[in-house]
Amino acid sequence: MSYTLIITEKPDASRKIAEALADSRPKVIEKNGVNYYEFTVNGKNHICVPAVGHLFVLNPKNSDTKEWSYPVFDLDWIPTYTRRGTEWTRKYFKNIQELAKNASEFVDAADFDNEGEVLLYNILRFICGVEDAKRMKFSTLTKEELIESYKNMDNHINFRMVESGLTRHFLDGLYGFNLTRALTLALKDVNPKGFTILSTGRVQAPTLALLLEREYEIRKFKPTPFWELQLYVKMNGTEVIAKYEKDKLWDKNEADKILHACKGRDAIVKDIKKKQYKQPPPVPFNTTDLQTEAYNQFKFSPTQTMSIAESLYQMGAISYPRSASQKLPPTINYEKILRALATFPHYKEFVEELLKKEKLVPKEGTRTDPAHPAVYATWEVPDVKKLTPQQKKIYDLIVRRTLSTFGDEALRESMNVILDVNGYKFIVVGKRTIKPGWTKIYEPYITTEELILPDLKIGQIIKVLKLEELAKETQPPGRYSQGSIIKEMEARNLGTRATRSEILQTLYDRKYIVGKSISVTKLGEVVINALKKYCPKILSEELTRKFEEEMDLVFNGKKKREEIIEEAKETLTDILKEFKKNEKKIGEKLLEGLQEARKEERRLGICPKCGSELRIIRSKRTGLFFVGCSGYPKCNKVYPLPRMAKIQAVGKACEKCNTPIIQVIRKGKRPFRMCLEPNCPTKVEWK
Repeated sequence: MSYTLIITEKPDASRKIAEALADSRPKVIEKNGVNYYEFTVNGKNHICVPAVGHLFVLNPKNSDTKEWSYPVFDLDWIPTYTRRGTEWTRKYFKNIQELAKNASEFVDAADFDNEGEVLLYNILRFICGVEDAKRMKFSTLTKEELIESYKNMDNHINFRMVESGLTRHFLDGLYGFNLTRALTLALKDVNPKGFTILSTGRVQAPTLALLLEREYEIRKFKPTPFWELQLYVKMNGTEVIAKYEKDKLWDKNEADKILHACKGRDAIVKDIKKKQYKQPPPVPFNTTDLQTEAYNQFKFSPTQTMSIAESLYQMGAISYPRSASQKLPPTINYEKILRALATFPHYKEFVEELLKKEKLVPKEGTRTDPAHPAVYATWEVPDVKKLTPQQKKIYDLIVRRTLSTFGDEALRESMNVILDVNGYKFIVVGKRTIKPGWTKIYEPYITTEELILPDLKIGQIIKVLKLEELAKETQPPGRYSQGSIIKEMEARNLGTRATRSEILQTLYDRKYIVGKSISVTKLGEVVINALKKYCPKILSEELTRKFEEEMDLVFNGKKKREEIIEEAKETLTDILKEFKKNEKKIGEKLLEGLQEARKEERRLGICPKCGSELRIIRSKRTGLFFVGCSGYPKCNKVYPLPRMAKIQAVGKACEKCNTPIIQVIRKGKRPFRMCLEPNCPTKVEWK
């Protein structure tokens, strides 16, 4: 039997496509532990089979760590299952391999972006033995869109996406393999007994350098003292705070003088200024906006957000979550989406209000994406009972954002009341909402400041309850959060919407950065400083941006992939020559950083008995880990540690026993926090 073979990027997509296209219920076939689907479309035989992400990865021809050298420019595509830890992908590979033998034609149904197109192109040429296929293009996995996508298939895959995607893979591979080998071998030369892989990459290095730059700004910051004056007054029974007209007073003598002059005096209403202003609805989410908002609201990491969003996309509940667009075209059928969302009681009221409009027009941003619209909730509403708590949060966020874009402007009013106290001006700022508009829909995710002031008259005397002088200091710049660094990477054109979260996660995995409020570790600092001193070109944002722009030229057919890869090889050759000259010095710096990083990992906090440092120690006798005091032998304080777990300091002490609190991480289990003292009152119920 011959058939059309449709190949998807993931298993859920295969199921959704089969169910959408089949003349009748598709037949589920299980082979090698993986499901694929047999069905007919208008009587013609079809099989839909899934991959599971990339089934091929780039690898240097000489990848044995014992024989590593650099530069290495000879890269090959190899099956992913040949890599340690990814053997499970073999079953997907085998199914496609077997099914390809009897296929009369092939259909590419991967996600429609550069990564999806490279993924499928490699499957077609290396497994199926063909260089082209028909192409289904869709932004949601809803039944209607999949049927339309099938009916209007392109006759060819998108070779512009293929070329641009292949260029990125080779650039990232060339940089990643060469720089990782260079760093690792430099360290090995000065520490032959140990073998620690240190990695960096084309986008990793500039991103880490950017984070370190902020780290240094914080360290170098010197606070400047200033003073604030606050006046507590009662207005028609409402107690409010009025602030002196200058936010900051840099001279304490001036602050004291005003304080003395105003003490015991009443305030007089000198002026009242009212102003109405409109707040337009938000634009729909693109990938970066979604990652940033999910971090701000739920503290979900960008990687976690994309994983959750991907699961909602696979079930058809939202559109494709990797998009640069802030636009919602009319073709997505606004009214149909809104009516479907109205089946949820908590959205019904909002939808009914929106459908009263003469015309549904979403508020849109400026960013576009040739492949996909913005991220939106579809008309295929999920069974909320089957969603995880995390999925519910991201789904509600996307639904409310989708609905909000169709909302009316909010109308707000500010009221500035200027008070005169013995010739000195203090200001009270009142704010109120006149018409909530879209803010009523998005209310769980916005903070609206409301201070409704009573009706006042100029010349009215106001009773002063208290006058305070507050001593404060200027604060250092804030650390980047996981949300704000993704936004900053986008602004600087570092990485892509699909790769930024992965790059950030890699920096965590390599122990170059720690914390939700991101700090650069000693190891990360030493790696960047060594590169900055001896190979600054690796850290160049300009070079990274240049390659990003050239990949766009490849996509637009204005430059050849081979041209850019050759240019990258020349650049890398110069960088690595410079690196080789200074290999020993770089190795010494890296070893120093690695040793300090390992010390950092062992530090947990302060000993409550003597004030020395508590550290993780390994027993020479038993091989087990415990916590001991660095003040030993004068202080013999010790604490047991949970076994088979990774232990992390959190920088806090228990309020009950004053021992450091640690995070305990076990594979396959939810992390938890506890203090070190086994007999702490907080653990009474544990027993």
